[in-house]
Amino acid sequence: MFRNIYWCTVVAVLLGNSLSALAADDADLQALRDQIQQLKQSDEQRNLQLEQRLQQAESVAAQAQAVAQQASRPAASNENNFNPAISLILSGIYGQFRQDAAIPVTGFAMNANNTGYTRGFSLKESELAIAANIDPQFRGVGTFSLDPAGGLSVENAFVQSSALGNGLNLKFGRFFSGLGYLNEQHAHAWDFVDQPLVYRVLWDNQIGDDGLQLKWLAPTDMFVEFGGEIGRGRGFPGSDRQNKNGAGAGVMFAHFGDDIGIEQSWRAGISLHETRRENAISNAVPDLLGTAGGVSNSFSGNSQTGGLDFVWKYSPNGNFRERYLKVQSEYFRRKENGLLSYDTTGANTRGSYTVTQSGWYLQSVYQFMPTWRTGLRYDRLAPGTASVGASIAADVISNYAFNPSRLTWMADYNPSEFSRIRLQLAHDNSRQGRADNQLFLQYIMSLGAHGAHQF
Repeated sequence: MFRNIYWCTVVAVLLGNSLSALAADDADLQALRDQIQQLKQSDEQRNLQLEQRLQQAESVAAQAQAVAQQASRPAASNENNFNPAISLILSGIYGQFRQDAAIPVTGFAMNANNTGYTRGFSLKESELAIAANIDPQFRGVGTFSLDPAGGLSVENAFVQSSALGNGLNLKFGRFFSGLGYLNEQHAHAWDFVDQPLVYRVLWDNQIGDDGLQLKWLAPTDMFVEFGGEIGRGRGFPGSDRQNKNGAGAGVMFAHFGDDIGIEQSWRAGISLHETRRENAISNAVPDLLGTAGGVSNSFSGNSQTGGLDFVWKYSPNGNFRERYLKVQSEYFRRKENGLLSYDTTGANTRGSYTVTQSGWYLQSVYQFMPTWRTGLRYDRLAPGTASVGASIAADVISNYAFNPSRLTWMADYNPSEFSRIRLQLAHDNSRQGRADNQLFLQYIMSLGAHGAHQF
């Protein structure tokens, strides 16, 4: 009997253990099922996150590609296609000097002598500029001069290509010539109140023309640029061609430049200008030193001018906003030959006339603080010795034996890139026996959007 009870007990225990094991196995299986379900949900979330990241990456890549394509298109400016950049330059000056500004530079009476000087306070011409991209092919620029006495004149009005490619750039309309270094700069960008003497007498301060200009920028690490122009010849020393076909003036130039490390850069150039003067009248020419008020002469002939220019810039650590030093110089040599009519309102004697004249300047500008600059410039001219025909030899001076010169110092304060206040002192010895000490105070203010200036 006890043995039966024993075996029954053993069987009961074994059955209990088996049921417990089976129960345990069911719990484990359920746990495994739960873990598998969690893994599936986790994988789905991870896949969803990966898909979202992929979509974001694709969107960023598409935007980057669009920006790269836009940047690769030739663009001369960042003005909006529908909102042109408009700026207005306001300037005024106070001048104090002894000699009459209308008296011409000695030996250059047949040349331009527009100083633009006025004693006392005066408003200088205001400059209104409008520029915008026209379409993917062209960009337009218009610069208008508002005379203080009234009236509006067109200074620049040209269209510029933006999609020729291969380093080519075409400009047509009215523009400042690309010869030399200073000529393309507008008056508000000059480092001094006025232009050097050589620009005043040879180019009437600045030469512009109506015509075509083609530039080619070479695909080299070094800056290499070649250019040519043909124009009407309206700018001095040319004569405006009225009712005539063809071109009245031509220009060729080449520019070279490079960087020296991160602190220095330079540019050098060579240029040639050719035109013809027809019945160019010059009044009050002191042909004889004793001639009171001079006479009126007329010249017709060919004019050819060659030039050299150089500029070097230095800024510590390449930070030109803090400090920089700029040194520049230009030299021009002009040969004119033709016929001169002496005293057109009186004797009206005509004879041959040939002369070679030249001039140069050297200047340096130092920005010693972010808002302060100072500069020094020396100008010198050579009137040359003229070859005069026998019929007018007794009336026209062939050799003045005098070299006009001028020494100028300036200091200006620039609170921002939009404003400038300048003091300038000059010792002018450009007119024989009429040395003059000159003082100028000038302000230049820029309103609105204005493009960056050239190198």
